[in-house]
Order: sequence, then C-alpha cells, then structure tokens
Amino acid sequence: CLANPHKPQYGGGIIINPELNHGLRGWSTFGNAKIEQRVLEDNKYIVAHSRNQPEDSISQKLYLQKDKLYTFSAWIQVSDGDFPVRAILKTTTGFKHVGTVFAKSKCWSMLKGGLTVNASGPAELYFESKNATVEIWVDSISLQPFTQEQWKSHQDQSIEKSRKRKVRIHAFDQQGNPLPNASISIIQKKVSFPFGTAINKNILTNTAYQNWFSSRFTVTVFEDEMKWYTTEPSPGQEDYTAADALLQFAKKNSIPVRGHNVLWDDPSKVQGWVSSLSPTDLAVAVKRRINSVMSRYKGQVIAWDVVNENLHFSFFEDKLGSTASATFYNGAQGIDGTTTLFMNDYNTIEDSRDGLSTPDKYIQKLKQIQSFPGNKNLKQGIGLESHFSIAPDLAYVRSSIDTLASTGLPIWITELDIASALGQQAQAQYLEQVLRELHAHPKINGIIMWSAWKPGGCYQMCLTDNNFNNLPTGNVVDKLLREWGSGLKGTADGEGFFEASLSHGDYELKISHPNVTSSSLAQSQRFETLICFPEVIANLHPRARSCPQKIRDGERMSYI
Repeated sequence: CLANPHKPQYGGGIIINPELNHGLRGWSTFGNAKIEQRVLEDNKYIVAHSRNQPEDSISQKLYLQKDKLYTFSAWIQVSDGDFPVRAILKTTTGFKHVGTVFAKSKCWSMLKGGLTVNASGPAELYFESKNATVEIWVDSISLQPFTQEQWKSHQDQSIEKSRKRKVRIHAFDQQGNPLPNASISIIQKKVSFPFGTAINKNILTNTAYQNWFSSRFTVTVFEDEMKWYTTEPSPGQEDYTAADALLQFAKKNSIPVRGHNVLWDDPSKVQGWVSSLSPTDLAVAVKRRINSVMSRYKGQVIAWDVVNENLHFSFFEDKLGSTASATFYNGAQGIDGTTTLFMNDYNTIEDSRDGLSTPDKYIQKLKQIQSFPGNKNLKQGIGLESHFSIAPDLAYVRSSIDTLASTGLPIWITELDIASALGQQAQAQYLEQVLRELHAHPKINGIIMWSAWKPGGCYQMCLTDNNFNNLPTGNVVDKLLREWGSGLKGTADGEGFFEASLSHGDYELKISHPNVTSSSLAQSQRFETLICFPEVIANLHPRARSCPQKIRDGERMSYI
C-alpha cells in the first residue's frame, strides 16, 4: 500500500488516458455515481463519489478480441476504511470478474487481474464495492492484450529461466587434450521439480498401480487416509494403519509426502461425534488430534495442510471463536515448527467469481493467522487446490499467483483436476493448458494432481483406466514429463565442448570417443543441475579443479 501509485503497466495498453493526465477523457460514469478528476501532490486520478449501489463507479468502453489473453492492473484507494474493490468487464456474453483488491484509505493498493474472452466485441470496464458509502479512487489503469503465441513464448522464456540450467561439458583425455566430436549422452534419472498425484490405499495391493505411479511421480499426498474422519471415526478409536502403510510405500520409492490434512473447516467433512461436542470438549479433541497426527508423522512429511478450506467454511470458528485457525497453527508450530504449515483452499485461481477466496482474501487470512500471539515466525505456505470446474482462464491464473507471490511464501498446487462434466477431450486440453501455465510460473514450488485411482472411478479426473492404460489426461502427463525431463544425445565441437539447456534434476552423463580407451572415460558420471551452479557441476578429469564462473551472453553457465 503506497503513498503514490506506480506508472501503468505496458503504458496502459488499450486503456485511454490511463494516468488521468487529460482530465476525464475516455472515462464516463457507470450507474449513478458522480465522477471527477482530482490532483494530490501532482498526482492526477479519477474519483467515483455520491455512490448508492455497489456498481456505481467509473467506466471506459473498450473492444476486446477473441482468444486474446488480457492482463489488467490498476491502483485503487477508498475514501475511508478498508474494503474490497473489484474490477469487472461487461461483455456481450456476460460479466467477467477481472480481479479484486482490499483497497485502503490514505494509500494506493494494486489491483492485479486478467481475463480471456471467447468472443470479439464491445466491453465496458467498471469497478464495484459492496460498500456504497465510500468513494472509489482509481489511477494507473492498464489492460494489455497478448496473442496465444506471445503467451506461450513467455511461458517458454520463464521455463528456461526458472526451471532449467545451461550446462557446458568439456571432454578431454588424461593429458588434458580436447576430444573433438566426442559422443555425449545425458540421461535424466530424476527431475527436481516436484510433480505428482494423490494416492490411496488401493495402491498397496495393486502392482500395476504401483508401477504406473512410481515410474512417473516425485511427490504425493494421501486422498483420505490421513484425514481425521478416517483415523478416528469414533472417539478415542484411532487407526493409522492405512496412512502408515502408504507412508512406507512412499518411502520405499523415495517419494516425499504432503501431510493432508490435520483439520477440515467444512462442517460436512466433520465426523458426527466431533460435530456434537460442546465447545469445551471440542477444544480438547482438536488439541488431541493435532498432537496425535503431527507427532506421529513429524519429520516424515514435507508439508502440513493444518486447516483445510477455512476461507469457505468456518466450523471451528463458529464453535471456538474467530481466532480458532490461528490457534491451531500455533499448536501445530509447537509440535512440528520446522515443516511448512499450509493453508489450503479452492477457487483462488480457478474461478474469479468466488469472492470468498480471492488472492487478497487469502493473504488477509494468512496475515490474521500470523498476527496471533506466538505466530510471528510461523513457517507458512500457500496451498491452492486448483479444482477447475470451468474452462481455465490462464490470464487470471497467472495474475492471481503473482499477487500471492508478493507474500514471499512457498506456493504449491495441491489438488489439481479438471471437472469430468467438461468431457474427456476438454479435460485433457485444459489439463495441458493449466499444467503448462503453472509449471512456467517461477513461484510455483510443486504440483500435485487429485487423481487417486479407485475401481469405481476417481474424484473428478482419472489419468488411467482400470488396467492402468493412459486416458487422454494421462497422455498429457506423460507428454509433459518428457518435455520437462528428457535427456539428450549430441556431439562435442572441435574443441571438445558441448552445450545444453537441462531441466533441474539428477543426470547420468556418458562420454565416448574412438581414440580414447580409458575405462574412466567410459564410466557413467552422475551430476545434478541444482547443487553447484553457478560454479562447477562436475569434473570428469582427475586434475580438473573448480572452474571459474563463466558469463556468456548475459547468462551464467554451469560447467562440467
């Protein structure tokens, strides 16, 4: 929240008079508000006042083009208090919710959003706030269109920068002489980016399921087996048998596990005996639950979803008070404070219409939890379930993650799926679009799909049939795994050098040359693109020492 707004992104894009330097040109009244230009310390901005309805504000008429992706931003202030302000585009096919910000008085907050339109035509941009008594101040407005090709190009650039590493290999013999035209083979043994899917107890007795899963994924979560209603269906009758067995399976296959979940704020997911407890008894039971599951698996999971869906639901808050979630995180920190403690909720990136879980609402809840006494140094994380029930709006997805990333907290995609109601072909198409967007975003730390297999079908999205042959969605996963982690073969140049751009991960390197028979050269060498850059990754020659850092074309390169 700044004293003065930044300049509009992209010079305002297609917005007319984005900085209000030309009076009210391009702007008009929406609804029954009155509008005017104001100036404060040389900064010009537009104000909607005398409002009576939420939608009474300023507007600008635009023309949007089909299949373009639009990024939106504006700087917002309200005349009093702290209230959500939403940007909306009225189009020929309906209303598109572009983004929301908790605007404050006496300082400017950035509203960041995005949208994709499926039909060309006129549109009208306006703002709304449910509190019709406050003035809405707006400045530095921007709406920038991108073609599909431009968007894809940015994804590729981001992947090269954040998910890959440029590697330079130098092949030479025992005397240090270069080996021109040496054959280079690089095989990825493990990808570093955490990518996986949920599993359930069915995998424990199904070898085909085990083989299909373990040959692809590097992280997992249990569908139901660690949840409270599974581990304690009756008071005092705890049973961790299934969760224990699944954890052992994951350990055997060196696959990390997210702890999901400690508590669930949805009253429909709370077992009957818990629902019937008095507030006093509920507080005791919750404390026992947190201690039980977190002490049992402390040090064995990489994350904890401490309170699930506490933006949409409030079972525990209704029973124990408004600080219930903050109290639970405080207790969790005392048991396993070194593991990241996540919130986990849906529709933050999936659906801009859901006002309960906007990025700003999410951040507000995080701050509320952190402000609780004893939680100042809480190791927090952001869990985004990502259950897409409508066609994904990639521009909104990206802008929402950008906003959440401003917290500096780790962000995980925790339960990704595409609704089955959209159809099998659309499921696969949308899954690929979403996975590409999420993997390309540098602030996403891992992705887990919600595709645990059951004989009767998955929650919304299966990746295989019952014989573990890929469905179209499974083919998408395999296609992207090859893109994100395939090895390569090539030939060194006349000086023995070979350059490549490799995804972060563990690799096996083989070098061969017809003029060298040294057994040491023929042996495989293992290296990892993460552990040593921007210095040396690995040295194949026993006399080689740490190579100096090399700057090439403005990029740091790793050497082998």
